[in-house]
Amino acid sequence: MDKDAARLARLRRSHPMLGDLERRAARRLPRFAYDFIQGGAGDESGLTRNRAALQSVQIVPRYGVNVGAVDTSATLFGQRYAAPVGISPIGFDGIMWPGATRLFAEAAQKATIPYLVGTLATETIEIVASLAPDVTWFQLYPLPAEDHRDSFDLTDRAMRAGAKVLVATLDVPTRTKRPRDLRNGFVMPFRLSAGMLGQMAGALPWSVALARRGRPNFANMLKYSGGGYEQTARFVQQNVGGGFEWEVLARLRDRWTRPMMLKGVMHPADAEKALSLGIDGVVVSNHGGRQFDAAPASVDMLPEIVRVMAGRGVVMLDSGVTGGVDTLRALALGAQGVFAGRAFMLALAALGDIGARHMTDAFTEELRNAMAQSGIIGVEQATSLHTRHPGAWTRADFGGPDG
Repeated sequence: MDKDAARLARLRRSHPMLGDLERRAARRLPRFAYDFIQGGAGDESGLTRNRAALQSVQIVPRYGVNVGAVDTSATLFGQRYAAPVGISPIGFDGIMWPGATRLFAEAAQKATIPYLVGTLATETIEIVASLAPDVTWFQLYPLPAEDHRDSFDLTDRAMRAGAKVLVATLDVPTRTKRPRDLRNGFVMPFRLSAGMLGQMAGALPWSVALARRGRPNFANMLKYSGGGYEQTARFVQQNVGGGFEWEVLARLRDRWTRPMMLKGVMHPADAEKALSLGIDGVVVSNHGGRQFDAAPASVDMLPEIVRVMAGRGVVMLDSGVTGGVDTLRALALGAQGVFAGRAFMLALAALGDIGARHMTDAFTEELRNAMAQSGIIGVEQATSLHTRHPGAWTRADFGGPDG
């Protein structure tokens, strides 16, 4: 066992649960960075709803099965990955842990799982694709100015860089109120206050990482902003967001020649519309509870979206997923995979640069154990499991016949 492998094994013993990472991260980060990871929209009920809904999904285990050779690998869009788990995009990830984008890319490549790098990451799509050539997916936020000129240019850049899948994000039609960030003065353009400087002084690991890697910036936006940090942050504030209209998504579909997904699909009619445009899959997501605190839990919408998609496209779940058991829950309900963001970010914050690898290993190990405990040896068998899902929305909730 090499030195890193031995260290990772020790960390999985000393930090076996997400709560362990949360407590350690809270001690190592400035409060404004920790709150940015942990915060949600409005009263943050969306965060608790996501977790409560996932935890309510029960799986009946089967025993008497030889589970000595559990295989967690899964095929997504014709490519085999070590597990049906991807790292979600996290905007401005470098402010939560300096160097986060690069560390996520390297960990995903090593683990052979998808990395959905975001428009607002702190490394460019070109750099990420060079670090993770086999597993890079690209999440596109809208830049609507001048008929989406920059949206299309970013799409072309991702294509040239070799991104495997384009994922257009639907669920940010407007900026939302995130009370923790407002209280901390964490707004764009980001400026350090005296209080923030005091928090940084008490967060030595984070400050050392910042000094080593430099001030993070929205790297993909530098081409369009034409300036340094302040000008780029102002550009992001003024030009990124506003949502994608279906007409623009149709043009993106025509432009992008590889698999394309929509992230933020919560209504079955939107899933149908995606299919009509030739979209190859959807990510059922309420943006991790960070956009609209009245939205249902993502997992509660999953079965109805799976029913509508009816095998005509890939369905993945995002929002509230924290480990391998949640992954199996999603697979049992018909998803082909999951994305997780907050768990990976907390692992970096808690454990430093090795944290991303800690979380990729933890997800795979937990999924393998959950599959064995349930009596299956391949992810394709998950839909045979018997589940109880009390919060699931059905056709009747949308005015159609139930069942």
